[in-house]
Amino acid sequence: MTRPGVDGPADLFRHVSAEKADFYRAIMDVFAAAKRQYRLQLRPDEVLAEVQWPDLPPAIEEVNAALTQLAEWGNLQSQPDTARVSSISDFYRARFLYRLSLGGEAVEAGLAVFFQTLQHRAELQTVALEDIASRLLSLQSAIDVAPQGDALDVAKVHEILRDLVRVFETLADNAQAFMAGVARSIELQQAEAGSVVGYKRRLIDYLERFMGDLVRRSETIARLVQTLTPQIDPVLLRVAEREARDAAPGNEQEMVDERLRRWQVWRERWKGLRGWFLPNGQEPPQAELLRARVRAAIPQLLGAIAAINERRSGRSDRSADFRVLATWFAACANDTEAHRLARAAFALNPARHFSLNTEVDESVPPGTRWADAPPLQINPRLREYGEAAPRGPLAKVQDRSDERRRMAGELAEQSRQVDAARRRMATGRATLLSELGEFDTHEFDLFLNLLGEALAEQAQPEMAIERRTGDGLLHIRLEPLSDGSVARIRTPIGVFSGRDHRLTITPTMELE
Repeated sequence: MTRPGVDGPADLFRHVSAEKADFYRAIMDVFAAAKRQYRLQLRPDEVLAEVQWPDLPPAIEEVNAALTQLAEWGNLQSQPDTARVSSISDFYRARFLYRLSLGGEAVEAGLAVFFQTLQHRAELQTVALEDIASRLLSLQSAIDVAPQGDALDVAKVHEILRDLVRVFETLADNAQAFMAGVARSIELQQAEAGSVVGYKRRLIDYLERFMGDLVRRSETIARLVQTLTPQIDPVLLRVAEREARDAAPGNEQEMVDERLRRWQVWRERWKGLRGWFLPNGQEPPQAELLRARVRAAIPQLLGAIAAINERRSGRSDRSADFRVLATWFAACANDTEAHRLARAAFALNPARHFSLNTEVDESVPPGTRWADAPPLQINPRLREYGEAAPRGPLAKVQDRSDERRRMAGELAEQSRQVDAARRRMATGRATLLSELGEFDTHEFDLFLNLLGEALAEQAQPEMAIERRTGDGLLHIRLEPLSDGSVARIRTPIGVFSGRDHRLTITPTMELE
């Protein structure tokens, strides 16, 4: 058998960067396929026949030389081929059988994983959520059948846990890879703009569908995990003991250590599953973080579609224009050329030719610098529409003073009512929602706005919230009461009811 190259394991990868790398890789692909088909060894003529050559097949001598080189690098092992010897001359002629070496198998396995990772398209697996819920239900049924643990079907539980871990790890890995790639810009600048927009819209539909399924199934999975957690440790210990029976024999202490090690591995896996669907102290569950990341990705994709539509409508890219202009300024030989470019680029030349102010234009010489000339009065309509006056007869001037006074009065009245509602609610004292009584329309609108700002910060129903309003005028503290409490607030448009909270609203000036 041929020994590996003198440079050690590094030689195993030399065929990847060699001058005839494609030729060597085609041969190694055939040996990798033979390994998957349980064929132990190949002859050179078999290699020549099975390789998918891109051009005309090479001569058998060239294949023999490549096989010899791969054997020298250590990717293949060779041994004399005596099966086809029919004469003494055949016996003395060099004939070899080739097969993958141990190092060659490792290289092929690594390259296969490498190419699979590059070509892998990460995905959000809604089917995996359904499978996780199904496995947890099966696990709960298996445990409930044997409440004391003596009649526990350990083999069945072990199989369920293996399937659960495999599905969960696939879900977590794919979700992490997918959300890491969503934030990156989609490199389709060379493609047609319509296809980019269509792809992003399909991606938005995909995200919305996954988010709906995640919301619908997460609660069920979290409830099952919560139910199984108190009784899962002894079950995991039984599974670890079953796994440890396959370990290499050793003394008694080594067997105990092996069982404990496998038990800790299963406990860590269960902890990871629990952390995905249940909060860990102050940390929200990973499923909630994924849901938030999906929600944030949808506006980003919508913004990207809007930007593409703007480019398609013919609008100029101002940042690109400024970059080109900066290049032009950098190429100027002196300040005089730079000043000429600035006057041309920013329209700093005299504008007397507009002839808008005839009484001024007649008294100002044409060569007067714009900085020394009196200002021009330009109608705003000229900037907006490109003409100073609309075509056709002028519209009649309408007196809108009564409407302005009525609008000012309404705004003042609304401001007074809002201030009154703010003074009623922002007392700095803790008040139950059930004790607020009846609200008028303006008070109820202010209450809904404050309640909406506070609840937007609430990650869990039992969590108290403290935050400052968006205008910075009020500080809100909202503490939920017991789950069965009810608060009702009467308004002119109906009754508002929900879980009771302790509400404290304090003006920001009092806190400072």
